[in-house]
Amino acid sequence: MAEEYVEVKLGGETRSVKRKTLFLTLAKEVQDSYDYPIMLASIDNKLRELNKGITKGGELHFVTLNDSDGRKTYRRSLTFLMERAVRKVTGNPAQTANVQYSINNGYYCEMTGGFLVTQQFLDDVRNEMRRLVELDLPLTKESWSTEDAIAYFASEGMKDKESLFRYRRSSRVNVYVLDGYRDYYYGYMVPSTGCLNLFDLEPYHEGFVLTYPLKDEKEVRPFLPSEKFFHTLKESDAWGNRMGIETIGDLNDAIVAGSVQNVILTQEALMERRLGALAEEIESHPKKKFVLIAGPSSSGKTTFSHRLSVQLRAQGLNPHPFPLDDYYVDREFCPRDEDGNFDFECIESLDIPKLNEDLEALLAGKEIEKPLFNFKTGKREPHGRPMRLDKGDVLVIEGIHGLNERLSASIDAENKFKIYISPLTAINIDEHNYLPTTDARLLRRIVRDARTRGSLAQETIGMWESVRRGERKWIFPFQEEADVMFNSALLYELAVMKTYAEPLLFAVDPKNREYAEAKRLLKFLDYFLPLPSDSIQSNSILREFIGGGCFGL
Repeated sequence: MAEEYVEVKLGGETRSVKRKTLFLTLAKEVQDSYDYPIMLASIDNKLRELNKGITKGGELHFVTLNDSDGRKTYRRSLTFLMERAVRKVTGNPAQTANVQYSINNGYYCEMTGGFLVTQQFLDDVRNEMRRLVELDLPLTKESWSTEDAIAYFASEGMKDKESLFRYRRSSRVNVYVLDGYRDYYYGYMVPSTGCLNLFDLEPYHEGFVLTYPLKDEKEVRPFLPSEKFFHTLKESDAWGNRMGIETIGDLNDAIVAGSVQNVILTQEALMERRLGALAEEIESHPKKKFVLIAGPSSSGKTTFSHRLSVQLRAQGLNPHPFPLDDYYVDREFCPRDEDGNFDFECIESLDIPKLNEDLEALLAGKEIEKPLFNFKTGKREPHGRPMRLDKGDVLVIEGIHGLNERLSASIDAENKFKIYISPLTAINIDEHNYLPTTDARLLRRIVRDARTRGSLAQETIGMWESVRRGERKWIFPFQEEADVMFNSALLYELAVMKTYAEPLLFAVDPKNREYAEAKRLLKFLDYFLPLPSDSIQSNSILREFIGGGCFGL
């Protein structure tokens, strides 16, 4: 006979808990000791929904709204709540809100069937969502056969889900239920609608934005539009639509049909055309001597810089790489972060006065002695390298602070061309499941770090939040300062990345805290059919991560 009680260790304290006690019961008992609402439980590094019962002992942690998994759970559940409210308000199952992109603190959504989004419609949906929150209705889960799920979602007009499940290896599908409305979502959910009190709806372009709290926020602030970012996403989305690749199911269809090679060739050609157009624009402004490139981790900045330089040479210019790493201050003067470690990502870690002095001199046609930083000693070498800008010369400056005006404050805007680059994923999982750009970047980095540094996947996952913290502070706030935004995402890349990333993720030990994230990424990759990398050209941005590129990366 099974023991009636199990022991869990929570916050350094061992508790004897009756078997099958809900995680939610414990969460309510300890909520006051947490700064943010509890969203999930983690028992021995395995995530569990709060409405699940505790069946065995182990190390217990609670995941809050301020944790990455907690925020994902909140947004996923909030989307489910919104979709239920939309159906209630429209009264038409054929009219649904498709989640398109993540922009700042919200999801941009568009209604299907040419439905006109009005302020009254948004007010009605918001009120219905708040009504459901007040009722504190449960979000329950049903296990269906994959065949039944395909038939159901086909009958409901959710063709993207029908296509997605057609390639699913598992024989079962978890379907969530809220107030009689059924839908599929990738990942865990909160236990009830009462957890979802932080949101708003705001009109934006042809659709609307569902807003939510970001990290370190306890309320929802007004939506902050990012027009350049939005139009870059729209442009990429339009190209995906033209090629018939809007969701993972569409990509899998193309792989099965043998037509994915056309997708690869077309998208690489499109990227080359855009690079050529960028080079033409830079060449048409002779005063633009400094091309500054910035973007978050694993955006493909290095390959992009090489490919842009090739196009600049084709325009008759002479591009020179200008790494900012040589402008680090001596290690003893480098600021430290909140953990007491050297903060090499903050702008104060660079000798900004020296950089601006050199850029001014180069612009004036003078010769400079460019610094040379010794990373072993942590000091600048006593002698640098001579450098001068001649006619047709252009500096290609790559670094995380490239868009921050403080970096090159003494240089007039007419002399600078700023480029923001990021892999802005143009396909989604299905109608209601947004495919996060962050996941694509993390997978890129896991594969690249394993290949170039011998890093384990758990090491890359473990440092990812620190990387993201630096991006939120030093990159994303300045993205709208760019003259041009460049999307480095490739529609087919995750199908290629799958074969490289899966073995690395499977190697993560279940005893490590990074196991839950590795397991989530594996489940995500399971949606994709594998695509061999043989046909990926050598100058593709994807080669920066999987290897085999022509730029020696």
